[in-house]
Amino acid sequence: MNERGGTLSILLVEDDDVAAEAVVRSLDKAGLRFPVVWAEDGEQALRVLRGRDPLREAQRPRVILLDLNMPRMDGFEFLQQLRADADLRDDVVFVLTTSDADRDRLRAYREHIAGYMVKAALGPQFARLAQLLTTYHQAVELP
Repeated sequence: MNERGGTLSILLVEDDDVAAEAVVRSLDKAGLRFPVVWAEDGEQALRVLRGRDPLREAQRPRVILLDLNMPRMDGFEFLQQLRADADLRDDVVFVLTTSDADRDRLRAYREHIAGYMVKAALGPQFARLAQLLTTYHQAVELP
């Protein structure tokens, strides 16, 4: 079992800076000290994951928090490229989105995500997200 406060890092793939700041604040408020790397779309996230971004690095073990509706490369395109990449296909992804549509949820799970969370259901402070990440980190052994 992982110890709380370990080296788990989070790659937050989110184009909305207000939502991204809310996630970071919620993690801080919950006492989680995981490093958070923010990518504004799927293209930037893939550069980070492949070590091709000179300013950002998301070390393993890591969890990806992924928005679906983004410019340039949306979350579904990102998932397809992630799962097609032999070096990245096993990364753990939780979708964090405004879409409550069953078709989006089903499509995301077909790309082997670990969970699907609707932002409105999490509330403005994202406290449930922080609780989920804490429990996940404590209970799951990541490579």
